Amino acid sequence: MFDWLSQHGDKVSVLTDIGTLLVWVVYAQLLYFSFRRQRRPRLLINRGRKKDIDALCLISNMSAEPIFIQHIIAELVTSRGSVRLDVTDCTETYDEDDRKEEGVRSASSRSVYPSPMVQDGSHQGPLAPGNFVHIDSFGALTKRLAYDGSFEMEGIRPRNGVIFRSLTIRIICIYGSEDLPIGAERCFEFIEQQPECGLVPATWDTKRLSSPWQRRRLCREIRQLNDKDENDKDELSSLPPEA
Repeated sequence: MFDWLSQHGDKVSVLTDIGTLLVWVVYAQLLYFSFRRQRRPRLLINRGRKKDIDALCLISNMSAEPIFIQHIIAELVTSRGSVRLDVTDCTETYDEDDRKEEGVRSASSRSVYPSPMVQDGSHQGPLAPGNFVHIDSFGALTKRLAYDGSFEMEGIRPRNGVIFRSLTIRIICIYGSEDLPIGAERCFEFIEQQPECGLVPATWDTKRLSSPWQRRRLCREIRQLNDKDENDKDELSSLPPEA
């Protein structure tokens, strides 16, 4: 055997170098995949507790690091245009009967799914890895958007021939030490269902918004939201004081 090794030493050395190179390539790939997994944000937007319009909208952080939720945008697409609203803060402004109904639903949902970030009236804040928060039921979000869009409602259904087509939830957040924001969104479609209406996901998974182009678009959206807040403040300050 030693004679064979001495005669084919060059070939054995080449095969050994190739095997060592393959081992290092596999090891480097494992390190790269582990590093990418740790640096890659993973957010999920799902339905919770139920599968209909009264289901809770759950936001889960499946990333390796905490995220800071900065904005939660809801967009309602209808047959008469779309309505987009920042629903980060819990400020229900629809009629009194709806507030009472949603208050009962929210109380029962909090007992099942505690959501500590809403104690101060806002969903803005850090979310640890493996944790989740519910922002409200899809029905409550739909009514809130319908009120902002001046749609007349009968329960959860719109009046005057208006058709609700889809509801999109988009999250804008900061991940780790990243300078630019990252995001996630998921679209849910309305379906006809008795006695009310149903809501089903349009896609099987949550869409991640983490490419450079998408992150720059999120920055522009944040600036638009800030400008809108400033305009709203100016309009309120220009109103005459109540007697």
